[in-house]
Amino acid sequence: MKRPLFPFLEHPRPIPIAHRGGAQEAEENTWAAFERAIMLGYRHIETDIQASRDDVAVIFHDDTLERLTGRPEPVGALAWSDLEHMSTLGGGRLAKLEDVLSVWPDCYFNLEPKSDAAVSPIAEAVARCNALDRVCVGSVDQRRVKRLREMLGPDLCWSPAHFGVTRLWLAGWGFHIGRLSFPVVQVPRTYGPLEVVTPRFVEAAHALGIDVHVWTVDAEEEMDEVADFGVDGVMTDRPSLLKEVLQRRGQWTGA
Repeated sequence: MKRPLFPFLEHPRPIPIAHRGGAQEAEENTWAAFERAIMLGYRHIETDIQASRDDVAVIFHDDTLERLTGRPEPVGALAWSDLEHMSTLGGGRLAKLEDVLSVWPDCYFNLEPKSDAAVSPIAEAVARCNALDRVCVGSVDQRRVKRLREMLGPDLCWSPAHFGVTRLWLAGWGFHIGRLSFPVVQVPRTYGPLEVVTPRFVEAAHALGIDVHVWTVDAEEEMDEVADFGVDGVMTDRPSLLKEVLQRRGQWTGA
C-alpha cells in the first residue's frame, strides 16, 4: 500500500536538519541559532518544546533554565511574559513556537515535546499557524506523540519511540513484525554498543515505505557514512560542516 504523502518528508534526500538550530555553532534553540541555520540554507530545523506556566509552547530543551540562562527555575514555573524578556548566558532570546512558525512560513520544524504539559500548547500553536504540513513530532515518551496525533489528526508526520524502532530493527534481520504505521523513524546512529543505523536497517525501512532520519551526526566521516547508507535525513549540531560534506558529495539540498 502506498503511504500517504507528508510534506515534511517530501524533499530531495538526504534532508539536512539543523539540530536545535545547530547547537555547536550558535546557542541552541534561540532565535540566533535558527536565523544562522536558515541563512546557511537549511529549511528543516529540529527543536524542543517546553510549556510555560500559562501554557505557551516555549522552544527550550531542559526542564530548568539553569544551563542556558543561569536561573534555577523550571520553565513551567514562569509565564511567557517573564520568559520572553529573559536572555541566555550568551545574550540570546528565547522564542515561542507560534512565533517561529509564523516568522519562517517556508521552513519545517521537527518538534519534541519535553514534558506532558507541552503537548496541548504544541497542538494549539500548530493549529493556529495552519502549520500541520510543516511539522513532524517525536518523543521518547510515545504517549505524548499519541496525544498529538489524536489532537492534530492523521496528517501529522510522526516518529515512534523505542518499541517502534525495535520492531523495525528486527525487520532488518528478517523477523515478521506486521504492519508499521509510522512514516519516518528518527534514531541515533548507535545506542550503547548497538549499531542502529546500518545499511540493513535503512533497506528494511525503505522496503516498508519508512524514511530514516539519523541524529546527531557531527563528525565528517560519519556524515559520509550515513549518506552512503542512503538515509533520508541527517540531523547535526554542525550545520556548516554538514553543508560542506553534502556539497562535496553533490547532495546538498538546502536553499
